[in-house]
Amino acid sequence: MTVAIEMGHTTAGAPAVLDLEELLATRLLVQGNSGSGKSHLLRRLLEQSAAWVQQVIIDPEGDFVTLADRFGHLVIDAEDHTERTLQVAGERARIHRVSAVLNLEGLDAENQMRRAAAFLGGLFDVERDHWYPMLVVVDEAQLFAPAIAGEVSDEARKLSLGAMTNLMCRGRKRGLAGVIATQRLAKLAKNVAAEASNFLMGRTFLDIDMARAADLLGMERRQAEAFRDLERGQFMALGPALSRRPLGLRIGPTDTSARNATPRLMPLPEATLEDARAVILAAAPETSRPQRRPAPDLLDQLRAAKSAVQNNPPEAIEVPISVEEMAERREQVDRILSAVLAEPDAGFRAIGVLYQEFAVRCRIEGLGSAVPDLNDFRRMLTRARAGLGSDLEEDDAWQDVSLRASILPEDMQGVFMMLARAAKEGWPCPSDAAIARAYGSHSLRRAQRLLTYIEDQGLIVCQLDGAGRRIVTLVELAWATAPGDPNAEDLPADALAEQRLDSLSPSS
Repeated sequence: MTVAIEMGHTTAGAPAVLDLEELLATRLLVQGNSGSGKSHLLRRLLEQSAAWVQQVIIDPEGDFVTLADRFGHLVIDAEDHTERTLQVAGERARIHRVSAVLNLEGLDAENQMRRAAAFLGGLFDVERDHWYPMLVVVDEAQLFAPAIAGEVSDEARKLSLGAMTNLMCRGRKRGLAGVIATQRLAKLAKNVAAEASNFLMGRTFLDIDMARAADLLGMERRQAEAFRDLERGQFMALGPALSRRPLGLRIGPTDTSARNATPRLMPLPEATLEDARAVILAAAPETSRPQRRPAPDLLDQLRAAKSAVQNNPPEAIEVPISVEEMAERREQVDRILSAVLAEPDAGFRAIGVLYQEFAVRCRIEGLGSAVPDLNDFRRMLTRARAGLGSDLEEDDAWQDVSLRASILPEDMQGVFMMLARAAKEGWPCPSDAAIARAYGSHSLRRAQRLLTYIEDQGLIVCQLDGAGRRIVTLVELAWATAPGDPNAEDLPADALAEQRLDSLSPSS
C-alpha cells in the first residue's frame, strides 16, 4: 500500500503529494533562506506522517518541541544530559519506537555537534532486529555537516560530520531516512547533500546557492534566477517521492506552530523623552541578575583554592623532586586511573566525567600540582584502555608504535595500541567485545569496522585460522598475536581492573 502525504498544492492547483515509502528509501534535502518557509515545510511533513512512521528531529533552536503536545513526541533537552546518556537514549528510542525531538537549544555550537552526533550514533548502532523505518529530520544541517572547518574543534566536527555521513550514506539499509534542511547549500558538506534523491528548493538569493540548487534540480544555470522570485512557502520539487520533473508547489497549513512565532509589527508605546530617559538611564542595581551558567567544575574550584594558598605565603617556592619520587608519582597516577576505569560502565562514560573523578581522587591522595591536565589525561586514557602504563613512554619499541598510531583518529589509537601490545607479548588476539570496550562502545559491529579501517590504513593484517580464530599482524614490525576467538565475551569490570594493574606493574 502506498502512503501519500499531501504537502500542499501545485502552482496549477492540484494536490502536491509525497510518497512516504519512496521517501524512506531515497531521502530528502530542503533548502531555503531564512523566512522562506523551510521550517514550516518540515512541520507539515512531520505532522502529516506522524501516524505512519517513527520520527526523530534534531532541533538546534527548539522550534519543534510543540509537536509533543499534539502528536506525543518525547522532548529530550540535550543540555541536561551527557553524550553517553544521549547515545543510550537514541538506542532506546529506536528499540521502543518512540518519536522524539532532540532539543539542542541553549548549547554552544560545539556541544550541539557533540550531542547530536552521540544521539545519531545511538540510532545508527542498534541491533538489526530493531531496524524499524524512521524519519530523521535535521534542521539547519549545515551546522552539523559543515563544508569547511569553523570555530569548533576538529574532534567535534569529525564526530558530527561522521554521524551525518552515516545517516545519509548508510542509514537506508538500517531503516533511517534522512531529511536534512539548510539555509545555505554552499555551507553544507557535498558528500552529505549528494546522497539525497529528493529536493525541495525554496527562495534563495546568493548566486552560489542558486547555482547548486539549479544543478540538483537539473535546471539550466540561466533558470536559476527563478529561485529569487519564489514567495514564502513556495518550493521547487524534484525526486522519485515527489515528481519526475521540476514542479512548483505551495506548502499547506499546519496544526502546530513554533514557540517563536514570526515577528509582527506593532505600534510603539507612547512615552515622553524624559520618561524614556528616566527608565533607560536609571542607576544600575547593585546586584545584577545572575546569568545562567553550567554547574561548577570541581577541578576549577580546586585549582582556585590551590592558587589562593600559593599566593598567600611569600616564601612558597616549587621544590624539585627526585627521579625516584617522579617514578613513584607516575605509578600512583597509573593506579588511580586504573581504579577509575574499574567503576561500572567507566569505559563508556564521557571523558570530561572521567577526568573530574580522576582529578578528585588525585587530590585526595595528595598529588597536589602533579595532577595531569585534560590533554595528558586523554593520552593516559588511550593507553589505559589498551592495558598500557605510562612507563611505556620510555620504551624504544613503543616509540615506533606511538608514531604509527598517530596517523589514526585519536579515539582509535587505544585500539591499535591494545592490538600492538597483544602482538608484542604473543597474547591471543582481543575479541570484538574487548575492542569495543577499548573504543568506548557497546557495538560489536563498530569493533569490526574499526579493525577494517585500521587494516585499510596499512597498519595491520587480519587473518583467520582454520578454527575461525583471528590473528592480527603488525605491518613491518612482524609482531603477531596468538589466535583469539573474536566472539569471546568481554571480561567483567573487576577482572579488567586486575588485568590493568598486572600490566602496569614493573614486571609486566
